[in-house]
Amino acid sequence: MDSTSGGATAPGPNSGEPCPSAATAGSSSASQPQQQPEGSSPPAPPSRYESQKRRDWNTFLQYIKNHKPPLTLARCSGAHVIEFLKYLDQFGKTKVHITGCPYFGHPNPPAPCSCPLKQAWGSLDALIGRLRAAYEENGGLPESNPFGARAVRIYLREVREGQAKARGIPYEKKKKRKRPNVAVSVASVSVKAAAGGSNSGGGEESGGGGDSSAAATSAAAAAATTTV
Repeated sequence: MDSTSGGATAPGPNSGEPCPSAATAGSSSASQPQQQPEGSSPPAPPSRYESQKRRDWNTFLQYIKNHKPPLTLARCSGAHVIEFLKYLDQFGKTKVHITGCPYFGHPNPPAPCSCPLKQAWGSLDALIGRLRAAYEENGGLPESNPFGARAVRIYLREVREGQAKARGIPYEKKKKRKRPNVAVSVASVSVKAAAGGSNSGGGEESGGGGDSSAAATSAAAAAATTTV
């Protein structure tokens, strides 16, 4: 019996003809362009602060990875952080005069000298702030944060004072401005005015005015208390 008498046969895998289902699927997928979900937007690039914080964190991780003896993040202490800060001094660009230098304490030395270059106190202080935040963002506990250790704060204070003397540039903390007590002053004036009005009235006819003055005095006093 002839095998071709039973109708059309499906093309074989080596016949070179496309499979109908594959052709249909290909045409349907080509006719439907890919669309992004509505309301979605590409993620915003990280800020300059976030980028710098990530670089600083990776630098510290690389430092403890190459540390001898080997050191893990869980075993890091304030002493290791201070070692890291001293290690960074070799990449510093700030001239810090030694005690025997003739330009010690001179803010604008007239000639170059052989004093070492170090990291400026401001750079180290900002670096510790970023690393302290990165440590907790990567799962570290605030109470075990080595970048917030007391020894690190003392070291930074010593660096600040030492560089201030060596460079002749004092570092002064910005004083917080006191908020003016304008509202309190106005309220006290209102209280005095209301009290004066209540004392100036007399007789039975002024009884109603005295009551209103007393109410105004109480309201002004309450406002002053609330404002303070």
